Amino acid sequence: MDDLLNAYKKCMLCPRNCGVDRTAGELGFCQAPQELAIASYQVHKFEEPPISGAKGSGTIFFSFCTARCAYCQNYNFSRGKTVKYISIERLSEIMLELQDKDCHNINLVTPTHYVPSIIIALQQAKKRNLNIPVLYNTNGYESLDTLKLLDGLIDIYLPDAKYADDVLAKKHCGFIDYSKYNIPALREMYRQAGNLVIDSGGIVKKGLIIRHLVLPGYLENTRMVLKLIAEKLSNDIYISFMNQYSPIIHVREHEFLCKRLTQEEYSKAKSYLDEFGFKNGWTQE
Repeated sequence: MDDLLNAYKKCMLCPRNCGVDRTAGELGFCQAPQELAIASYQVHKFEEPPISGAKGSGTIFFSFCTARCAYCQNYNFSRGKTVKYISIERLSEIMLELQDKDCHNINLVTPTHYVPSIIIALQQAKKRNLNIPVLYNTNGYESLDTLKLLDGLIDIYLPDAKYADDVLAKKHCGFIDYSKYNIPALREMYRQAGNLVIDSGGIVKKGLIIRHLVLPGYLENTRMVLKLIAEKLSNDIYISFMNQYSPIIHVREHEFLCKRLTQEEYSKAKSYLDEFGFKNGWTQE
């Protein structure tokens, strides 16, 4: 336990490698302290169909984030404006409570900066009979060393592949070298979890699903993201191809991001799935 928590003394959990001592109150880019902070937990019924199913996904939203997406839909969560500090033991109990509510899985949302604590909580919960799949729901900006700590603990990976264009990634989300880290991270997740396994009831049990949110005005970025996944991983991978972009007040002056995605843009973006041979996954209408 102490070995894991020592990671907070020189935090290198994400590719930013801030190196701050979170145990001494120092804050890195994400602004997360060592103490576990969650924004909320709930039975969530609006994820991809095989994740939410009929009974819902047991979703735990962590506060703070390794990104600064100007258009973030969970802005108050990612900026640490909605925070409840809890112990590792309480996180373990929450997982079991969500299982008792008959959720299909435990869904860890924006978990990267709390991986050491999450590992301990998972180990504790599994000793108390946590037996539903565990899902790691991330922006895709991940360190390989951190992901390797999770090997054998995570059943389902649900990462974003946001950008192939690193200039856009930095401009809109504050990422440095996003694609440099995103693609190797996706490969490691694929190595750990493999192809998607869906049971007879239509519920995912293990595997990788890659999310991509199509942004208005940036269709070429979408095309290049799909090209990278096809070339560097596989076009057999399941893609969740989302059209649900909704502008928030912080981007009201932006040339493109102030608008919703048009049906014409989304139709064009979907043609790229065919171009690169993707057959598995979900689109939105």
